[in-house]
Amino acid sequence: MKKRILSLIICGAMAASMVGCGGLHSADNGAAQQPAAQTEAAKPETAAPTEAAAESAAPAESAPAAVEPAADAITFTMAEVNPLDTIVGMTDQKFKEEVESRSNGSIIIDIQASGVLGTENEVLDGMLGGTGTVDISRISAFALTSYGGEKSKLLSLPYTFVSRDHFWKFASSELADEIISEPQENGTGLVGLFYGEEGFRHFFTKEPVSGIDDFKGMKLRVSNDPVMVGLVQGLGANATEVAFTELYSALQTGVCDGAEQPIANYKANAFDEVAPNMILDGHTLGAIQVVMTEAAWNKLTPEQQQIMKDAGKATGEYNKSISEEKENEVLEELKASGVNIVEVADKTPWQEATKQVIADNTKGYEDLYQKIVDLGK
Repeated sequence: MKKRILSLIICGAMAASMVGCGGLHSADNGAAQQPAAQTEAAKPETAAPTEAAAESAAPAESAPAAVEPAADAITFTMAEVNPLDTIVGMTDQKFKEEVESRSNGSIIIDIQASGVLGTENEVLDGMLGGTGTVDISRISAFALTSYGGEKSKLLSLPYTFVSRDHFWKFASSELADEIISEPQENGTGLVGLFYGEEGFRHFFTKEPVSGIDDFKGMKLRVSNDPVMVGLVQGLGANATEVAFTELYSALQTGVCDGAEQPIANYKANAFDEVAPNMILDGHTLGAIQVVMTEAAWNKLTPEQQQIMKDAGKATGEYNKSISEEKENEVLEELKASGVNIVEVADKTPWQEATKQVIADNTKGYEDLYQKIVDLGK
């Protein structure tokens, strides 16, 4: 009954937000820690609210302005598929505060969260299609693969980053600049602003698993991404493509046996209700990027463009300072609630099982990928 009432409330709020925004896309990508009413994907009445590289139909969330807007302020709309009370949502709000403060209110960031402007791919389609609906978006780094960022998929390959320190060493290197600037250099029309991360991603399942052998024959949900498909197949499981908006019900009905997400996103979307087992394999770190359309970028003066870059750098440092702590808080909450958490003492079998997907997806970029790996040594 409570979920039925919550569903009606969400639907009513969503209808109101669509009137205010002139009609919005449905969401489709991952979310993170947030009260259930502000999640990324709408579920059936019997399901809990959703996530998340995801995905909700909750009302639009706009962070309060950090400073009073200037009379001639320029406003940019920023899309976020996660709720604001998440690692990435908090990161977005920090970016908003930094930009508005540093620009003395001459640049305003209007954050539209919880996926009300669409999935990551839908948002990117609109940004590159020139719809003008979204100016800035926080996305999963690998999402750029089909949008002029072929090198970005190197960041999602299994077991590339051995630790958070490894990732942040990369993020402050020239290699990071090379990857985040690729879409703009290719003429795609996206300007990369800064990096962040939302924690390591892990598999969660309906039935308990104790190791890699338990995945054989399982139906594991993946997005339409060659890296994730290859990863799941390498584990001996069957890759099952399911829209994120349908994942809760797919787990509930047995369409799939499990999936993968960062810890915070798993909890935020109530997946523990239908798949209460998580194995901490940490197959990839959830690297994120914030990108801006070139059309919006060109509306800024050189001084304002530098403000955006400086604000991004400060926000990246903020993300670095909160991500691990927030992730650990959620993990303890999951353990306390009875979720079966399995540690992985030896990742060697997992790494061996995924060598092929790495080989398949580094062709032409072998040297660049090796440089990224070497930063962790």
